[in-house]
Amino acid sequence: MTHDADILIVGGGLNGPCLALACAQAGLSSIVIDTLPVAAQMGADFDGRSYALALASVRMLSALGLWEGLRDHAQPIHQIKASDGRAGEGAAPFFLHFDSAELEEGPMGHMLEDRFLRRAVLDAMKDQPLITHRPGATVMAQATDGAASVTLTDGAVLTGRILVGADGRKSGTAARAGIRRTGWDYGQTALVCAIAHEEPHDGIAHQFFMPPGPLAILPLPGNRSSIVWSETHADARRLIAGSDAAFLDHLRPRFGDFLGEISLAGQRYSYPLNLTIANAFVADRLALVGDAAHGVHPIAGQGLNLGLRDVGALAEVLADAARRGEDIAAPDVLARYQSWRRFDTAALALATDGVNRLFSNDNPALRLIRDIGMGAVSAVPALRRAFMREAAGLTGDVPRLLQGRTL
Repeated sequence: MTHDADILIVGGGLNGPCLALACAQAGLSSIVIDTLPVAAQMGADFDGRSYALALASVRMLSALGLWEGLRDHAQPIHQIKASDGRAGEGAAPFFLHFDSAELEEGPMGHMLEDRFLRRAVLDAMKDQPLITHRPGATVMAQATDGAASVTLTDGAVLTGRILVGADGRKSGTAARAGIRRTGWDYGQTALVCAIAHEEPHDGIAHQFFMPPGPLAILPLPGNRSSIVWSETHADARRLIAGSDAAFLDHLRPRFGDFLGEISLAGQRYSYPLNLTIANAFVADRLALVGDAAHGVHPIAGQGLNLGLRDVGALAEVLADAARRGEDIAAPDVLARYQSWRRFDTAALALATDGVNRLFSNDNPALRLIRDIGMGAVSAVPALRRAFMREAAGLTGDVPRLLQGRTL
């Protein structure tokens, strides 16, 4: 049977295009169906959105030929410090401290702005003859009877050997396949922005655990940092609706003065925080990656990294199956992907859920217990390095691309 491409990928954010680029290394063709027009994704203005890329994710971007052009725009994360805090009191002495000098491999990760990463991915897709990008297109129906097919809102029908959903936490691909989800709301909303500050951050990422939720201060190039700040839904709605000045007035007592005076350096965003895990990562001729498979709390900054691990695993499974002459969408092939990714996903989901519940409160007894426990982790070198390697994405069954190797 003749197909329009080997792989139909629904979702043009970052995971979908990275999957297309990875599979092209193995000679597999893809069509990336993207609801956003290209112009909406290629803006040069800084809008505050950034990603904390673990070392393994950086290695993957290098294997895809992207990192060399991104390196100069990225900020290495040299240290991570975590501490309790309350509004108006600043942060307490940190109880957890990771220093990348303890890792032979170098920095645990890098901060990179969305505007640079997205543009690099789009440019790479444009230059790859095995990838067709369909921006401004929306899927209205799909079928996986003997082959994979999608019908777009303009009436076009595309066919492939396998359908991949990379279309976010409310994945239409998963819903149309009858895949249900498990999860719950955290009662928190993440406020995301970038700030400029007087003092240098020295490549140090900070995590302040406030009673309503965590406040992450993540270093960007220059005297700027990315903020991911969790508040209750009601407070977050009020802050987003208010002025920039009111927003900063609310942030300053939580942020403290350790970086001097602060000001906004881009737009403000918000999104509700919840846990949502697809009950299956695969179905008949279908696989899910990224937030379509799992959406976790951003407390560990692992959202995109978890998605890229999916991409690396699925691309490797499909590439190896194609080289063996197997049907890349056969049930046993897709089962390899699901079994590879389910445990890692469940473990991280449970960890982020547990940490958020343990730290997003002001219970004195819990504060004492968690501070002692995390302080013990920080004080034991072997345990501290184990946590650092886990955060860097260097542990477990790591896909070849995330080891920096091509397919």
